[in-house]
Amino acid sequence: MTNSPYFSDHDHLYMAKAIELAQLGCFTTTPNPNVGCVIVNNNQIIGEGYHIKAGEPHAEVYALRQAGVNAKGATAYVTLEPCSHFGRTPPCADALIKAGIARVVIAMQDPNPKVSGQGVKRLRQAGIEVDIGLLSEQAEHINRAFLKRMRCGIPYIQLKLAASLDGKIAMQSGESKWITSSDARQDVQYFRAQASAILSTRATVQADNASLTVRHAELPPQIQMIYPQETIRQPIRVIIDSKNKLMGDENIFKQLGETWVVRKDDKPIEQANCRLLIESSAKMNIDLTSLFKVLAEKQINSVWVEGGSHLAGALIEQGLVDELIIYYAPKLLGHNALDMAILPNLIELSKAPEFTFQSTIKIGDDLRCILQKKTK
Repeated sequence: MTNSPYFSDHDHLYMAKAIELAQLGCFTTTPNPNVGCVIVNNNQIIGEGYHIKAGEPHAEVYALRQAGVNAKGATAYVTLEPCSHFGRTPPCADALIKAGIARVVIAMQDPNPKVSGQGVKRLRQAGIEVDIGLLSEQAEHINRAFLKRMRCGIPYIQLKLAASLDGKIAMQSGESKWITSSDARQDVQYFRAQASAILSTRATVQADNASLTVRHAELPPQIQMIYPQETIRQPIRVIIDSKNKLMGDENIFKQLGETWVVRKDDKPIEQANCRLLIESSAKMNIDLTSLFKVLAEKQINSVWVEGGSHLAGALIEQGLVDELIIYYAPKLLGHNALDMAILPNLIELSKAPEFTFQSTIKIGDDLRCILQKKTK
């Protein structure tokens, strides 16, 4: 597949606008990717749009509607290869062809086997000039969760930890409310709202009387303006309960949205919004890799993890964490307090899991560090 070796300043400007539009869908599009589209004729934007929700029109359709007859002979800038198959909506490649678009600039090819390369092929067969690769890194980043599911068959895993400066998440008694500030807890809502699912354990749910929901009033004001309360999607709550100790009367079952309980057998929980997932590996406890494969098959793109030190340690030890989000409070809890991650099998420094800092920012009185798994 031949890509253009050169893109103009105008090309960069319009693709950057398309990526900006795509990001507007990050709270609503799952399991679909975030896609933005800008249509330009005579160096004027005549149409723009982004994908809002699965089952609703794709970005290209919104942009073409706005452009109308002026789309003929225009250039379309799209952050992801236009689809070429019939799903819930017709193929976007066909819509671009029908509208008379002369050139399509694509940030990156879609790894979805139903699309990959076929959208580009269809456009070129129709005589449309196609250039690929403009701002591809930015396009990859906004869809890193969708892309990982497509490429690896497991979701993108974000592990959130709230700790003291000495890496402790609770006092020896288990007391942990609240180590971090209300500003940090409010910041968590922004990340929760983007996740396809929130993963925790039975022990955490019962100890904290957790709800694990997105609270609209705690989202940043600009997000509240774009997304009214009724449009906010509640991520699926996935709770590991290998010993069948959840009773069904916990706070988590009283919330909006679905709760999926992961067990080793089919002992049900009689709640309308509860779904049982049976993890059937030979292991006594829940096999996390097996669980994530099941979640990916159920079109879960990203998983936001909020649990205790055992779950955190297991995820890190097994190399399953793509991104660490740690909120550090300016406090010291001492050597008797509970560690943020238990790694019982780590005995050599050379084998220590490594991450790279992506960003560090002050949130209220606390420090938020975002790290990504270091690639060898």
